[in-house]
Amino acid sequence: MTPAAIAFRSAVFGLALPPLALAAPVRAHEIETGSGAICDTREQAQRLAVLLDDDAQAAIRTVNAEAHDATACALASMASVRGAKAGNKAGTFEIVEVLVVGVETRRGLKQASPAVYFTLFKVEERPA
Repeated sequence: MTPAAIAFRSAVFGLALPPLALAAPVRAHEIETGSGAICDTREQAQRLAVLLDDDAQAAIRTVNAEAHDATACALASMASVRGAKAGNKAGTFEIVEVLVVGVETRRGLKQASPAVYFTLFKVEERPA
């Protein structure tokens, strides 16, 4: 883990916990970092998956135009916590809800107010 990731994780989870909370079983949610498309709604992510071919920017522009919102979908470098699957498989993509907790800036990863978006994860298809 890089020093920036450790610092970010410390900033996000640096709250002191009461001793009893430390004794309770907890399922940790792993913060993932990476770049990809995020959309405001499940429907926008599904539409993006249908349009996504070689030109991600063109697909995003189309979804944004259809939504009458220039920022409905965007490419982002972020830190997020993966949530539940948010719908059926759309082509070769799975639509997943993510909680974005950080964004990449020129100065590195910066904490952001948590917000829920929808993203696409490529499904690895294996021959039967």
